[in-house]
Amino acid sequence: MTHPVSRHAALTSLALAIAAPAALAQTVAEKPLESILVTATRSPQLASDILSDTISISSDEIARTGAGSLTDLLQKQRGIEVARNGGPGTTTSVFIRGANSNQNIVLVDGVRIGSSTTGTANWGAIPLSAIDHIEIVYGPLATMYGADAIGGVIQIFTKKGAGAPQMSAAIGAGNNTTRTYEASVSGATSDEHVLSYALTAGKDRSGGFSATVPGNSSYNADRDGYDRQSATGRLALQVAKGHEIGLLASHSQLDAQYDNGSSSYDARTSQTLDNTAFFSNNQWTSNWHSTFQLSEARDEQYTDSSAAASGKSQINTTQNNLSWQNDIRLGSDTLQVLLERREEKVTASTTPALDGERATNSIATSYNLKRGAHLASVSLRNDDSSQYGNKATGAVGYGYHIDNALRASASVSTSFREPTFNELYYPNYGVASNKPEKGRNFETGLYFDDGKTQWSAVYFRNRLTDLLVSASVCPVSPETHPYGCSYNVDRALLEGITLAAARQLGNFKLSANLDLQNPRDETTGNTLARRAKKHANLALEYGTGALHTGVDLQVSGKRFDDAANQNTLGAYALLGLYATYQLAPQWSLLTRWSNVTDKNYALAKNYATPGSTIFVSLRYASR
Repeated sequence: MTHPVSRHAALTSLALAIAAPAALAQTVAEKPLESILVTATRSPQLASDILSDTISISSDEIARTGAGSLTDLLQKQRGIEVARNGGPGTTTSVFIRGANSNQNIVLVDGVRIGSSTTGTANWGAIPLSAIDHIEIVYGPLATMYGADAIGGVIQIFTKKGAGAPQMSAAIGAGNNTTRTYEASVSGATSDEHVLSYALTAGKDRSGGFSATVPGNSSYNADRDGYDRQSATGRLALQVAKGHEIGLLASHSQLDAQYDNGSSSYDARTSQTLDNTAFFSNNQWTSNWHSTFQLSEARDEQYTDSSAAASGKSQINTTQNNLSWQNDIRLGSDTLQVLLERREEKVTASTTPALDGERATNSIATSYNLKRGAHLASVSLRNDDSSQYGNKATGAVGYGYHIDNALRASASVSTSFREPTFNELYYPNYGVASNKPEKGRNFETGLYFDDGKTQWSAVYFRNRLTDLLVSASVCPVSPETHPYGCSYNVDRALLEGITLAAARQLGNFKLSANLDLQNPRDETTGNTLARRAKKHANLALEYGTGALHTGVDLQVSGKRFDDAANQNTLGAYALLGLYATYQLAPQWSLLTRWSNVTDKNYALAKNYATPGSTIFVSLRYASR
């Protein structure tokens, strides 16, 4: 069998990608002020010194593009694909570099979120209105965050307060009776003990469209809408110079309709996310900084699919996390020592077999070296689980600044994913002896940024073993699992090349990214479900004075809806237009036209996607 992403092809494509821009790197002047990112190393670091492939989505970008949801925003980034069973309120999967949705970690201000039964974050319940910026790190980060960081980590940062009090509010409307409302206030005092605050609240609802199409056994032609409300707050006090304590809290509730095949019963799901965290940042000495955080994340899901008691389901997950991180500066180097404890608890009133708890105690250390043009990192971690014992992971990386703008890097790392409670205990499906999945990753990349032109070319090869799969015939215990089960059997390979580029041309900015990948099950040779071998994004933006406008194109190749590769999902291209106009210093108007050509496409077989939609929003922001 010939695979489209061989080592030779990968290296050839990498060379072609860098040949033209490399000449620019020799005459580059000093770059403007750089971004500082924290997710890749758990501490602030210049973007040019980070060895991992990482991007940041700023608050300005979120506001300019006017994305309809968090997953709509993520889908426009390199290395990311989305599958969804209907509209914004339905079940959603986010794949990073071809990795499953449960092989990635999602953080909100450092608080890990997600269900311990499914292993995935509840994307539909996370509102865009509370988000300040987002960082995405591609590739394994198990030594930083433990289990499940195989494909990557997405960290969402909510708004912070600073300076004089500021207020903002927005109201929007669009197709399918979509309505949005949001308001926020933030600021900080100016006395010796600075108190900063930020509070955001929002509500959005939509009449939606039918989640399914004819051919789906659950098809119902009615509209399936959603109603979401959220509130997020952050309070921090500088008790002394270099010492800050604070409290984070967020609440989101999503009530969404879906189809169950009946026209007489309104099937619904209610999903609630509640996160709270206390933190303390302390600069004990000139070279020793420590961060302490105690957090709780609650994920509650209630499903009502029929009038019968058997049609109602309630599953709650609670994750408590205690972390103490110490960063010690040694000249230009940093030594990090981390202690963590994570406790998971599942309460399923309608499926008692899922009820359970597990705890993981972790210790990790990393050393980041910077000597002239040379960058290096070494990290080790051990996770001791009450359920599956000890798992050790490690990572080694090296980077070299060829000049001020061009950087090369390479790394190897290991990772693992712990089985979910569903894969262990769900009646007639879970197998209690299931083991964690294991991953071993190699990647190398080139990155260029001179302040006007940015491009990157990355090759990755992530081999997974003991992959947990679902089978209709259970080979490990057919007597107790007559309808199939989840069990360890497969090997998978996530391999590909990611190319990205952006260029500022006067008032225009052109950006593009392309993923050439072959995420496959090595046991069967099949492509992993709902993942394309090729997908790309292209955008052109124009901004001057009061007007900022743009056009974007999202393209995906064909995919298979099933592991057996029998059901094909066709390729598609989606065209979008957006514009923001500053009506007055404090007032702006945003218009977004999505799927301009009204393309009929599918992200999951026999599930509907939105057609051509227009959304308009009016925003007030004090200055």
